[in-house]
Amino acid sequence: MWTSSRMGSAKRLGFSISICLGSMMNLITIVLSGSTRPPSSGQEDSLSDNQLLHQRMKRSWVWNQFFVLEEYTGTDPLYVGKLHSDMDRGDGSIKYILSGEGAGVVFTIDDTTGDIHAIQRLDREERSQYTLRAQALDRRTGRPMEPESEFIIKIQDINDNEPKFLDGPYVASVPEMSPVGTSVIQVTATDADDPTYGNSARVVYSILQGQPYFSVDSRTGLIRTALMNMDREAKEYYEVIIQAKDMGGQLGGLAGTTTVNITLSDVNDNPPRFPQKHYQMSVLESAPVSSTVGRVFAKDLDEGINAEMKYSLVDGDGLDAFDIMTDPNYQVGIITVRKPLSFETKKSYTLKVEGANPHLEMRFLNLGPFRDTATVHISVEDVDEPPVFEPSFYFVEVPEDVDIGTTIQMIYAKDPDVTNNSIRYSIDRSSDPGRFFYVDITTGALMTARPLDREDVAWHNITVLAVEMNNPSQVGSVAVTVRVLDVNDNAPEFPRFYEAFVCENAKPGQLVQTVSAVDQDDPQEGQHFYYSLAPEAAHNPNFTLRDNQDNTAWILTRRSGFRQHEQNTFYLPVLIADNGRPMLSSTGTVTIRVCSCDDKGLLMSCNAEAYVLPVTLSRGALIAILACIFVLLVLVLLILSMRRHRKQPYVINEDENIHENIVRYDDEGGGEEDTEAFDIAALWNPREAQVVMKSRQDMLPEIESLSRYVPQVCTMDSSVHSYVLAKLYEADMDLWAPPFDSLQTYMFEGNGSVAESLSSLQSATSDSEQNYDYLTDWGPRFKKLAEMYGATEGNSGGLW
Repeated sequence: MWTSSRMGSAKRLGFSISICLGSMMNLITIVLSGSTRPPSSGQEDSLSDNQLLHQRMKRSWVWNQFFVLEEYTGTDPLYVGKLHSDMDRGDGSIKYILSGEGAGVVFTIDDTTGDIHAIQRLDREERSQYTLRAQALDRRTGRPMEPESEFIIKIQDINDNEPKFLDGPYVASVPEMSPVGTSVIQVTATDADDPTYGNSARVVYSILQGQPYFSVDSRTGLIRTALMNMDREAKEYYEVIIQAKDMGGQLGGLAGTTTVNITLSDVNDNPPRFPQKHYQMSVLESAPVSSTVGRVFAKDLDEGINAEMKYSLVDGDGLDAFDIMTDPNYQVGIITVRKPLSFETKKSYTLKVEGANPHLEMRFLNLGPFRDTATVHISVEDVDEPPVFEPSFYFVEVPEDVDIGTTIQMIYAKDPDVTNNSIRYSIDRSSDPGRFFYVDITTGALMTARPLDREDVAWHNITVLAVEMNNPSQVGSVAVTVRVLDVNDNAPEFPRFYEAFVCENAKPGQLVQTVSAVDQDDPQEGQHFYYSLAPEAAHNPNFTLRDNQDNTAWILTRRSGFRQHEQNTFYLPVLIADNGRPMLSSTGTVTIRVCSCDDKGLLMSCNAEAYVLPVTLSRGALIAILACIFVLLVLVLLILSMRRHRKQPYVINEDENIHENIVRYDDEGGGEEDTEAFDIAALWNPREAQVVMKSRQDMLPEIESLSRYVPQVCTMDSSVHSYVLAKLYEADMDLWAPPFDSLQTYMFEGNGSVAESLSSLQSATSDSEQNYDYLTDWGPRFKKLAEMYGATEGNSGGLW
């Protein structure tokens, strides 16, 4: 029979009071099979006799539950209790063994007396109880004297753990201006002590810092607002310290604290206000549409969505000239140009700008109004603007047979500035690479400079430039679209070469060929062609022509009995006329070959003899003839090239190398009395200029006037530009005209001048012979010149 007890004194346990053992369990009997652990073989032998004599036996354990306080700090092992078997007679024959959780490490047992001690510091928060097993053995034989059984050692709690906020520190927010008692956040402290033993784990909450703004529920730890009308704009952040104390908050309890950082979130309780009620801005009149003029700002003490602004123009004389938009990042109003400005039209504008909150809260409307206004004065500054064309686009239609120099459109541009500078016009040559047009530099008259051909270029898109004389950097431009209208200037013609055949057995009226025509013109009423035989073939006995009135015609046989040996090829001229004004026509030729056919009209042969070489002409002979022709051509080209590059021998003695060209004049002109050479009045009045220029009667110059090469064309415009343009085009188109830039070249002098003749010809025989002896005084550099004009020793003859 086991007995267990726990005895101790205050001295042994280190406490001032004795600790009572737990309730002693009464002695009970136990069936061997009810043991928590089966007996060993030795135990079975010792107990077999009892099992045969008795069906039940009394349990040999007198059992307790052991209790021991945690956190023992004494130097001696802590006495836990005592195990004793009723078979132990105190002679040391019984050996006690302890096994299980902590046996030998945390707990030890005196194998003779059965005393159990704790040899390590115990912490209930780490382990609240230990389950061990005890057994009594015969010290001499080692046989179990009692069945092995379990017992529990419970660790008794003391208040050694303060409450802890495991989730701290806390962060919370609450809207500003919240009512008193609004919940903010709930904090929770945890005490590791045993909540079932005393008040060690009973926690009470209190606020150490944060009054009078917030309060905390002592039982639940819920934090609430305690002050009304807390304004975020006045104070936004609060640091609240909460304390949790165990033992129900009594004296001697342990306490823990945590920090709660509370932020007041914003509400729309502040209306926007313009810190500046009047704005002064300026903008250049050349500012493009949508460009920024300036910015306005309405200050709102709120933040986020509550500080969002919406700006608008509510009044003023510039509502149609300016616009305003809201910058969502900086909440400023950006004033922009809505339409082009003009300093000459209006120099200043006044706007009334409103800034308002789009997101309002009904409970704060009494703090409003949530909008404000400001006045903006905008001055328009003058800039030097480029010329402006009126209108901004030109569309011109001109017939393709218009004369060169004809004015087809007047282009007009003006300087929009107050100074109204003079304008000079020109054409952007990149838009008119063919130089078909010319614009008068001062008047802006757009004229034709070359013939127009609709069939070549039907549309011309040119750009006319206008430049200020005082500031050439200011350039305006306008697009001019010229549509070339069609005139009937192209005769219809066959689209291809027509070659037909007629059978020898053809009958009269048989269709030989269907012909059609094309015309490059494009009349508005459409193309319509008329066909007929040319007058010289109208009465031929072989073929006739029928106009189908659908722009086609049939060529029919007029007779039968065609024979190849009589005539194998017929050339039929066909006259084609269009319906234009004036009517134009052309003659096309249809080649008709006579062929032999079978009875069904299928072609068999068409005079192949004309395509073969004569029998008497061999291939070698043909090659020789061609080679001779080629050699003759090469010789002719060589002779022409040599004549062209042949030069007169030019040998100059070193003593006579004067490095000058001496021009010999053999005739004189009529001087100022010569009025037949060229009439300058033709330039000023080209309408009255004669078509055929008068020729000189007294002499013929070596190089005749350019007017001989440029045919005179009467112009319909009296402008000198038109006349010069026509002459310029004629000179450019004439490949045989001299490359002179002037209209007249004079190579003779007149003798009717007041100064008389300026020529030095025959000066050696004149009465006023000049003396050039002074040339010898100019030094050796002029020696040659002195020898030419001055007197030389031993030479008394004339210069020539």
